[in-house]
Amino acid sequence: MTTNATTADNLPTVLTLDETARFLRVSKATASNLARGKVHGVKPLPVVRVGRRVIVRRDSLLEWLSRQDQGSVVR
Repeated sequence: MTTNATTADNLPTVLTLDETARFLRVSKATASNLARGKVHGVKPLPVVRVGRRVIVRRDSLLEWLSRQDQGSVVR
């Protein structure tokens, strides 16, 4: 069985919002809301804006994801 799952090992140095959404396994709308800081209880996704483009650095994404994991509470 072949899968298209993206791992941190094969991510490009910079990702588009669509690539970021696929990596996080969320919709592009949710990724956009994460970048805008509109998801309650979640710190904004660190992005670089180049004109209208939104770029996410791989290292920033992985660090952000790690911080989200550290702050989670299991109930």
